Amino acid sequence: MSWPAIRGHAAVWQLFLNAVQQNRLGQAYLLVGPEGIGKKRLAYALAQALLCPQPPALLTACNRCPACAQVAAATHPDLLVLRTPAGKQELPVAAMREFCAHLALTPVRGSRKIGIVEDADDFNDESANAFLKTLEEPPPGTLLLLVATSTDRLLPTILSRCQVVRCAALSEADLIAILEQHGIGDAPQRSRLARLAGGSAARAVALADPAFATFRRQLLEGLLSPRPDFRSLAALWTQFHDEAGKDSAAQRTRAALVLQMLIDTLRHALKLSLGATVSDLEAAELLRLKAFAERLGTARLMELLEQCLQADHYVERRVQLILVVEAIVAQFTANRVPPGP
Repeated sequence: MSWPAIRGHAAVWQLFLNAVQQNRLGQAYLLVGPEGIGKKRLAYALAQALLCPQPPALLTACNRCPACAQVAAATHPDLLVLRTPAGKQELPVAAMREFCAHLALTPVRGSRKIGIVEDADDFNDESANAFLKTLEEPPPGTLLLLVATSTDRLLPTILSRCQVVRCAALSEADLIAILEQHGIGDAPQRSRLARLAGGSAARAVALADPAFATFRRQLLEGLLSPRPDFRSLAALWTQFHDEAGKDSAAQRTRAALVLQMLIDTLRHALKLSLGATVSDLEAAELLRLKAFAERLGTARLMELLEQCLQADHYVERRVQLILVVEAIVAQFTANRVPPGP
Protein backbone atom coordinates (compact mmCIF):
# COMPACT_ATOMS: atom_id res chain seq x y z
CA MET A 1 0.00 0.00 0.00
CA SER A 2 2.94 2.34 0.61
CA TRP A 3 4.23 4.72 -2.04
CA PRO A 4 7.22 2.61 -3.22
CA ALA A 5 4.78 -0.16 -4.17
CA ILE A 6 2.78 2.14 -6.46
CA ARG A 7 4.12 2.63 -9.96
CA GLY A 8 3.70 5.47 -12.40
CA HIS A 9 2.69 8.40 -10.20
CA ALA A 10 5.98 9.96 -9.06
CA ALA A 11 4.87 13.45 -10.14
CA VAL A 12 1.65 13.18 -8.14
CA TRP A 13 3.47 11.98 -5.05
CA GLN A 14 6.00 14.81 -5.39
CA LEU A 15 3.12 17.28 -5.51
CA PHE A 16 1.80 16.05 -2.17
CA LEU A 17 5.29 15.83 -0.68
CA ASN A 18 5.95 19.47 -1.61
CA ALA A 19 2.64 20.49 -0.06
CA VAL A 20 3.50 18.73 3.22
CA GLN A 21 7.03 20.14 3.27
CA GLN A 22 5.66 23.67 2.82
CA ASN A 23 2.83 23.11 5.29
CA ARG A 24 0.36 23.85 2.50
CA LEU A 25 -1.57 20.60 2.27
CA GLY A 26 -5.09 21.40 1.09
CA GLN A 27 -8.38 20.15 2.49
CA ALA A 28 -9.83 18.48 -0.61
CA TYR A 29 -8.22 16.85 -3.64
CA LEU A 30 -9.77 15.18 -6.68
CA LEU A 31 -7.56 12.41 -8.10
CA VAL A 32 -8.71 12.02 -11.69
CA GLY A 33 -7.48 9.76 -14.47
CA PRO A 34 -8.26 6.64 -16.53
CA GLU A 35 -9.78 3.55 -14.96
CA GLY A 36 -7.41 1.02 -13.45
CA ILE A 37 -4.22 3.11 -13.14
CA GLY A 38 -3.97 3.02 -9.33
CA LYS A 39 -5.77 6.18 -8.17
CA LYS A 40 -7.45 4.41 -5.25
CA ARG A 41 -4.18 2.80 -4.22
CA LEU A 42 -2.61 6.25 -4.32
CA ALA A 43 -5.35 7.67 -2.08
CA TYR A 44 -4.90 4.88 0.47
CA ALA A 45 -1.11 5.25 0.38
CA LEU A 46 -1.48 8.96 1.16
CA ALA A 47 -3.85 8.15 4.01
CA GLN A 48 -1.45 5.55 5.36
CA ALA A 49 1.49 7.95 5.24
CA LEU A 50 -0.48 10.73 6.97
CA LEU A 51 -1.96 8.49 9.68
CA CYS A 52 1.23 6.54 10.49
CA PRO A 53 2.26 7.64 14.04
CA GLN A 54 5.98 7.01 13.50
CA PRO A 55 6.81 7.60 9.81
CA PRO A 56 10.45 6.86 8.93
CA ALA A 57 10.48 9.86 6.59
CA LEU A 58 8.18 12.66 5.53
CA LEU A 59 5.01 11.33 3.90
CA THR A 60 6.28 7.76 4.19
CA ALA A 61 4.43 5.03 6.08
CA CYS A 62 6.34 2.51 8.17
CA ASN A 63 4.08 -0.36 6.95
CA ARG A 64 4.64 -2.17 10.26
CA CYS A 65 2.54 -0.44 12.91
CA PRO A 66 -1.11 -1.24 13.75
CA ALA A 67 -2.22 2.08 12.22
CA CYS A 68 -0.69 1.20 8.84
CA ALA A 69 -2.32 -2.24 8.94
CA GLN A 70 -5.68 -0.68 9.75
CA VAL A 71 -5.46 1.79 6.87
CA ALA A 72 -4.57 -1.04 4.48
CA ALA A 73 -7.67 -2.90 5.69
CA ALA A 74 -9.79 0.31 5.67
CA THR A 75 -10.57 -0.17 9.38
CA HIS A 76 -8.64 2.75 10.88
CA PRO A 77 -11.02 4.79 13.08
CA ASP A 78 -9.85 8.07 11.54
CA LEU A 79 -10.19 6.85 7.94
CA LEU A 80 -13.68 7.15 6.46
CA VAL A 81 -14.38 5.49 3.11
CA LEU A 82 -17.38 6.03 0.85
CA ARG A 83 -17.97 3.81 -2.17
CA THR A 84 -20.91 2.98 -4.40
CA PRO A 85 -22.84 0.03 -2.91
CA ALA A 86 -22.66 -3.25 -4.85
CA GLY A 87 -25.26 -3.41 -7.58
CA LYS A 88 -25.88 0.36 -7.54
CA GLN A 89 -25.05 2.90 -10.24
CA GLU A 90 -25.06 5.98 -8.00
CA LEU A 91 -23.89 7.03 -4.54
CA PRO A 92 -27.02 7.17 -2.35
CA VAL A 93 -27.66 10.42 -0.51
CA ALA A 94 -28.20 8.51 2.75
CA ALA A 95 -24.70 7.01 2.54
CA MET A 96 -23.27 10.46 1.85
CA ARG A 97 -25.00 11.97 4.87
CA GLU A 98 -23.67 9.20 7.10
CA PHE A 99 -20.17 9.72 5.68
CA CYS A 100 -20.31 13.46 6.40
CA ALA A 101 -21.68 12.87 9.92
CA HIS A 102 -18.75 10.60 10.80
CA LEU A 103 -16.27 13.10 9.38
CA ALA A 104 -17.66 15.72 11.76
CA LEU A 105 -16.69 13.66 14.82
CA THR A 106 -13.46 14.33 16.71
CA PRO A 107 -10.51 12.19 15.57
CA VAL A 108 -9.98 9.09 17.70
CA ARG A 109 -6.18 9.27 17.39
CA GLY A 110 -4.05 12.32 16.78
CA SER A 111 -5.54 15.41 15.14
CA ARG A 112 -6.36 14.23 11.61
CA LYS A 113 -9.22 12.49 9.85
CA ILE A 114 -9.15 11.41 6.21
CA GLY A 115 -12.18 10.79 4.04
CA ILE A 116 -11.84 8.86 0.77
CA VAL A 117 -14.66 8.93 -1.80
CA GLU A 118 -13.75 6.01 -4.06
CA ASP A 119 -16.43 6.59 -6.70
CA ALA A 120 -16.85 10.34 -7.16
CA ASP A 121 -18.02 9.63 -10.73
CA ASP A 122 -21.16 8.14 -9.21
CA PHE A 123 -22.47 11.26 -7.44
CA ASN A 124 -26.07 12.09 -8.24
CA ASP A 125 -27.42 15.58 -7.66
CA GLU A 126 -28.71 14.71 -4.18
CA SER A 127 -25.52 13.10 -2.89
CA ALA A 128 -23.36 15.82 -4.45
CA ASN A 129 -25.41 18.59 -2.86
CA ALA A 130 -25.37 16.79 0.50
CA PHE A 131 -21.56 16.77 0.31
CA LEU A 132 -21.13 20.46 -0.52
CA LYS A 133 -21.13 21.87 3.02
CA THR A 134 -18.55 19.34 4.24
CA LEU A 135 -16.47 19.90 1.12
CA GLU A 136 -16.62 23.67 1.47
CA GLU A 137 -15.88 23.73 5.21
CA PRO A 138 -14.31 20.42 6.26
CA PRO A 139 -13.98 19.84 10.01
CA PRO A 140 -10.56 20.92 11.38
CA GLY A 141 -7.81 18.45 10.52
CA THR A 142 -9.86 16.73 7.80
CA LEU A 143 -8.41 15.77 4.43
CA LEU A 144 -10.81 14.71 1.66
CA LEU A 145 -9.59 12.59 -1.26
CA LEU A 146 -12.03 12.07 -4.12
CA VAL A 147 -11.30 9.55 -6.88
CA ALA A 148 -12.82 9.85 -10.37
CA THR A 149 -12.11 8.89 -13.96
CA SER A 150 -13.29 12.22 -15.39
CA THR A 151 -14.40 15.69 -14.36
CA ASP A 152 -17.24 15.62 -16.90
CA ARG A 153 -19.87 14.13 -14.60
CA LEU A 154 -19.06 16.20 -11.52
CA LEU A 155 -21.01 19.33 -10.65
CA PRO A 156 -19.09 22.61 -11.04
CA THR A 157 -19.73 23.24 -7.34
CA ILE A 158 -17.82 20.05 -6.49
CA LEU A 159 -14.94 20.83 -8.85
CA SER A 160 -14.56 24.40 -7.61
CA ARG A 161 -14.01 23.16 -4.04
CA CYS A 162 -11.30 20.61 -4.91
CA GLN A 163 -7.74 20.80 -6.07
CA VAL A 164 -7.74 18.64 -9.21
CA VAL A 165 -4.76 16.27 -9.45
CA ARG A 166 -4.50 14.53 -12.82
CA CYS A 167 -3.06 11.02 -12.77
CA ALA A 168 -1.63 9.82 -16.07
CA ALA A 169 -2.01 6.42 -17.69
CA LEU A 170 0.80 4.02 -16.87
CA SER A 171 3.74 3.45 -19.18
CA GLU A 172 4.31 0.09 -20.86
CA ALA A 173 7.38 -0.39 -18.65
CA ASP A 174 5.26 0.10 -15.50
CA LEU A 175 2.60 -2.28 -16.80
CA ILE A 176 5.19 -4.94 -17.61
CA ALA A 177 6.60 -4.62 -14.09
CA ILE A 178 3.12 -4.92 -12.56
CA LEU A 179 2.34 -8.02 -14.63
CA GLU A 180 5.64 -9.54 -13.54
CA GLN A 181 4.77 -8.83 -9.89
CA HIS A 182 1.51 -10.72 -10.44
CA GLY A 183 3.42 -13.63 -11.95
CA ILE A 184 1.58 -13.24 -15.25
CA GLY A 185 3.03 -14.70 -18.43
CA ASP A 186 6.53 -14.64 -19.84
CA ALA A 187 8.36 -11.56 -21.14
CA PRO A 188 6.83 -11.58 -24.68
CA GLN A 189 3.29 -12.04 -23.31
CA ARG A 190 3.77 -9.25 -20.77
CA SER A 191 4.99 -6.91 -23.50
CA ARG A 192 1.96 -7.74 -25.68
CA LEU A 193 -0.49 -7.23 -22.80
CA ALA A 194 1.15 -3.91 -21.88
CA ARG A 195 0.72 -2.67 -25.46
CA LEU A 196 -2.95 -3.65 -25.50
CA ALA A 197 -3.87 -2.32 -22.05
CA GLY A 198 -4.01 1.38 -22.88
CA GLY A 199 -2.08 2.39 -19.77
CA SER A 200 -4.41 0.57 -17.34
CA ALA A 201 -3.01 -2.02 -14.93
CA ALA A 202 -6.49 -3.40 -14.25
CA ARG A 203 -7.03 -3.90 -17.97
CA ALA A 204 -3.62 -5.55 -18.45
CA VAL A 205 -4.36 -8.07 -15.68
CA ALA A 206 -7.86 -8.71 -17.02
CA LEU A 207 -6.53 -9.30 -20.54
CA ALA A 208 -4.35 -12.08 -19.17
CA ASP A 209 -7.38 -13.94 -17.80
CA PRO A 210 -7.94 -17.15 -19.84
CA ALA A 211 -11.69 -16.54 -19.47
CA PHE A 212 -11.36 -13.39 -21.57
CA ALA A 213 -9.46 -15.22 -24.32
CA THR A 214 -12.23 -17.85 -24.48
CA PHE A 215 -14.97 -15.22 -24.49
CA ARG A 216 -13.19 -13.18 -27.17
CA ARG A 217 -12.94 -16.18 -29.48
CA GLN A 218 -16.60 -17.15 -29.00
CA LEU A 219 -17.92 -13.61 -29.41
CA LEU A 220 -15.88 -12.84 -32.53
CA GLU A 221 -16.76 -16.15 -34.15
CA GLY A 222 -20.43 -15.35 -33.60
CA LEU A 223 -20.35 -11.70 -34.64
CA LEU A 224 -18.27 -12.33 -37.76
CA SER A 225 -20.31 -15.32 -38.95
CA PRO A 226 -22.63 -14.93 -41.98
CA ARG A 227 -25.71 -15.59 -39.83
CA PRO A 228 -25.09 -14.33 -36.26
CA ASP A 229 -27.52 -15.38 -33.54
CA PHE A 230 -28.51 -12.20 -31.66
CA ARG A 231 -29.95 -13.98 -28.61
CA SER A 232 -27.02 -16.31 -28.00
CA LEU A 233 -24.45 -13.55 -28.50
CA ALA A 234 -26.27 -11.17 -26.15
CA ALA A 235 -26.53 -13.99 -23.59
CA LEU A 236 -22.81 -14.80 -23.98
CA TRP A 237 -21.80 -11.18 -23.41
CA THR A 238 -24.24 -10.76 -20.51
CA GLN A 239 -22.82 -13.87 -18.81
CA PHE A 240 -19.28 -12.53 -19.19
CA HIS A 241 -20.44 -9.21 -17.72
CA ASP A 242 -22.20 -10.92 -14.79
CA GLU A 243 -19.16 -13.05 -13.96
CA ALA A 244 -17.40 -9.85 -12.87
CA GLY A 245 -19.70 -9.85 -9.83
CA LYS A 246 -21.46 -6.80 -8.43
CA ASP A 247 -18.37 -4.61 -8.23
CA SER A 248 -19.06 -1.74 -10.62
CA ALA A 249 -15.37 -1.07 -11.34
CA ALA A 250 -14.79 -4.72 -12.34
CA GLN A 251 -17.88 -4.61 -14.55
CA ARG A 252 -16.70 -1.44 -16.28
CA THR A 253 -13.24 -2.93 -16.79
CA ARG A 254 -14.75 -5.95 -18.52
CA ALA A 255 -17.08 -3.79 -20.62
CA ALA A 256 -14.21 -1.56 -21.68
CA LEU A 257 -12.11 -4.62 -22.57
CA VAL A 258 -14.80 -6.03 -24.83
CA LEU A 259 -15.49 -2.71 -26.52
CA GLN A 260 -11.79 -2.10 -27.14
CA MET A 261 -11.56 -5.59 -28.63
CA LEU A 262 -14.48 -4.81 -30.96
CA ILE A 263 -12.99 -1.44 -31.88
CA ASP A 264 -9.67 -3.09 -32.77
CA THR A 265 -11.48 -5.76 -34.78
CA LEU A 266 -13.45 -3.18 -36.75
CA ARG A 267 -10.32 -1.15 -37.42
CA HIS A 268 -8.64 -4.27 -38.79
CA ALA A 269 -11.70 -5.01 -40.95
CA LEU A 270 -11.73 -1.42 -42.20
CA LYS A 271 -8.10 -1.72 -43.26
CA LEU A 272 -8.86 -4.94 -45.11
CA SER A 273 -11.83 -3.34 -46.87
CA LEU A 274 -9.49 -0.62 -48.13
CA GLY A 275 -6.94 -3.12 -49.41
CA ALA A 276 -4.40 -2.74 -46.61
CA THR A 277 -2.70 -5.65 -44.86
CA VAL A 278 -3.21 -6.63 -41.21
CA SER A 279 -0.60 -8.50 -39.21
CA ASP A 280 -0.60 -10.20 -35.79
CA LEU A 281 -3.82 -12.14 -36.45
CA GLU A 282 -4.24 -15.89 -36.55
CA ALA A 283 -4.92 -17.29 -40.02
CA ALA A 284 -8.46 -18.46 -39.21
CA GLU A 285 -9.42 -15.12 -37.66
CA LEU A 286 -7.93 -13.23 -40.61
CA LEU A 287 -10.04 -15.27 -43.05
CA ARG A 288 -13.23 -14.58 -41.08
CA LEU A 289 -12.36 -10.90 -40.86
CA LYS A 290 -11.75 -10.63 -44.62
CA ALA A 291 -15.11 -12.27 -45.37
CA PHE A 292 -16.79 -10.00 -42.82
CA ALA A 293 -15.23 -6.90 -44.40
CA GLU A 294 -16.33 -7.97 -47.87
CA ARG A 295 -19.92 -8.60 -46.75
CA LEU A 296 -20.36 -5.30 -44.96
CA GLY A 297 -18.23 -2.91 -46.97
CA THR A 298 -16.33 0.18 -45.86
CA ALA A 299 -19.32 2.43 -45.14
CA ARG A 300 -21.05 -0.08 -42.85
CA LEU A 301 -17.80 -0.87 -41.03
CA MET A 302 -17.34 2.84 -40.32
CA GLU A 303 -20.89 3.00 -38.94
CA LEU A 304 -20.22 0.09 -36.59
CA LEU A 305 -16.92 1.59 -35.49
CA GLU A 306 -18.68 4.84 -34.61
CA GLN A 307 -21.29 2.90 -32.62
CA CYS A 308 -18.60 1.11 -30.60
CA LEU A 309 -16.73 4.34 -29.89
CA GLN A 310 -19.97 5.88 -28.69
CA ALA A 311 -20.68 2.84 -26.50
CA ASP A 312 -17.22 3.18 -24.95
CA HIS A 313 -18.17 6.76 -24.05
CA TYR A 314 -21.40 5.48 -22.46
CA VAL A 315 -19.45 2.99 -20.33
CA GLU A 316 -17.25 5.82 -19.04
CA ARG A 317 -20.39 7.79 -18.18
CA ARG A 318 -21.84 4.87 -16.20
CA VAL A 319 -24.75 4.04 -18.50
CA GLN A 320 -26.28 0.70 -17.46
CA LEU A 321 -23.96 -1.87 -18.99
CA ILE A 322 -26.56 -4.38 -20.08
CA LEU A 323 -28.14 -1.72 -22.30
CA VAL A 324 -24.77 -1.08 -23.92
CA VAL A 325 -24.29 -4.81 -24.52
CA GLU A 326 -27.65 -5.29 -26.20
CA ALA A 327 -27.29 -2.15 -28.33
CA ILE A 328 -23.90 -3.17 -29.73
CA VAL A 329 -24.86 -6.78 -30.45
CA ALA A 330 -28.00 -5.51 -32.18
CA GLN A 331 -25.90 -3.17 -34.34
CA PHE A 332 -23.58 -5.98 -35.40
CA THR A 333 -26.42 -8.33 -36.28
CA ALA A 334 -28.75 -5.82 -37.97
CA ASN A 335 -28.99 -5.10 -41.67
CA ARG A 336 -26.61 -7.88 -42.64
CA VAL A 337 -26.24 -8.69 -46.30
CA PRO A 338 -27.36 -12.32 -46.71
CA PRO A 339 -24.67 -14.69 -47.95
CA GLY A 340 -24.80 -15.96 -51.50
CA PRO A 341 -26.22 -19.35 -52.42
